[in-house]
Amino acid sequence: MPAADDPVDEKELFLDTLRTVAPGTMLHEALESIIRARTGALVVIGDHPEVMKVVSGGLRLDCPFGPSRLYELAKMDGAIIIDRDIKKIVLANAQLIPDPSIPSEETGSRHRTAQRTAKETGALVIAVSQRRNVVTLYRGNMRYVVREIGVTLAKANQALQTLEKFRSILDQARIKLTVLEFEGVATVGDVVWTIQRGEMLNRVTREVERYVAELGVEGRLIEMQLKELISGVEPEASYTIRDYIVQDGDRTLKSVRDQLRALSFDDLVDQALIARILGFTGAKNVLDEIVSPRGYRILSKLPHIPFSVVDNIVGVFGNLQDVIKASPEELDKVEGVGESRARGIKEGLRRLRQ
Repeated sequence: MPAADDPVDEKELFLDTLRTVAPGTMLHEALESIIRARTGALVVIGDHPEVMKVVSGGLRLDCPFGPSRLYELAKMDGAIIIDRDIKKIVLANAQLIPDPSIPSEETGSRHRTAQRTAKETGALVIAVSQRRNVVTLYRGNMRYVVREIGVTLAKANQALQTLEKFRSILDQARIKLTVLEFEGVATVGDVVWTIQRGEMLNRVTREVERYVAELGVEGRLIEMQLKELISGVEPEASYTIRDYIVQDGDRTLKSVRDQLRALSFDDLVDQALIARILGFTGAKNVLDEIVSPRGYRILSKLPHIPFSVVDNIVGVFGNLQDVIKASPEELDKVEGVGESRARGIKEGLRRLRQ
């Protein structure tokens, strides 16, 4: 589990939090015992200075962590402090005194204290409701209620079916774009449609990743299916953007990807907005404008052609149509290509076109 000050992005921090309490972990086993016993609990993961500032009293234990130990200690009213690696129980029956001015929408005192402690310290705080048998996770401004395994499994399988449909639609869009690129008649609209489908698939992927993290050992089959369904999606999405991004100012592959991820669903269906993110502005009918790819996506499909060589080819010829028209002798002159690879490129392009 990362330290409170480790530079982890929001998505990874959330998934790491779910993995910490997922089935198959000793912490999950302890929480299950606490739920069955209906004792409730308040557990803080982390003993760094920010946490200890809000801790008052308690029994100093410094004993090895174990599910049975945590279960027994939860019978006391106070909070339990565990080190961030979940290997040692530091304190038990401790009182948490976070800043009362920190806003909290919780009504129960245990959950309100947990949320304020998490916001103030950045640590993972787990509140187990004594009456409702519900586990709630707090970390920074994050709040998440852990669901039953059966419910999560059902939602994960439903999301997988949706992901499979989106992958099929994306594959069809890419095949169509490939045909149009070889014919030299691809439009901005065709490009945007493909990128749009890819980003929609990414969003469903992130949903399934959350279920996999939450399911722990129970989600291994779903994780295998997920890896199969998203194989090759990310690299080809990057190549598509490289092919069509209008390079001016600070617009880069990363900035475009970040802007696409930040779009709301309503904005994602706006094709004109995606075109503007790529750099196509001006005319109202910009989506009908014919554009030529640089060739990254198509050339990356050819076997045994490293990206550095693809980049050199694009740097020399500038667009896919000129690469297609180039003779083996012209390709041979590009750094890293050579006579044998030049013939392979011509043959590979011929097969792709067919």
